[in-house]
Amino acid sequence: MTTYLDQAFASIMTTMVDTGVAPHFTELASALDMSPENGRAVVHELMESIPGWVHPGTDYIASFPPFNNQPTQYRISVDGKQSWYGQ
Repeated sequence: MTTYLDQAFASIMTTMVDTGVAPHFTELASALDMSPENGRAVVHELMESIPGWVHPGTDYIASFPPFNNQPTQYRISVDGKQSWYGQ
């Protein structure tokens, strides 16, 4: 059975692969059909179970393995398109 954390992980990963950036917790909440406050809580709960993190003092996803939402020296390109950064 898929849990809400599994669904959140899949939704964030899909968004990062498709767009190159992590979703805001309100976008995640919409995708998971939950309130924005529950979306925020899910982001923080998920970050406690993976080697990712939110930017200190915020609810913004900073790193979601293997991707980093903020630019790093580790640029990831696929088919000549650079849209991602690695941790």
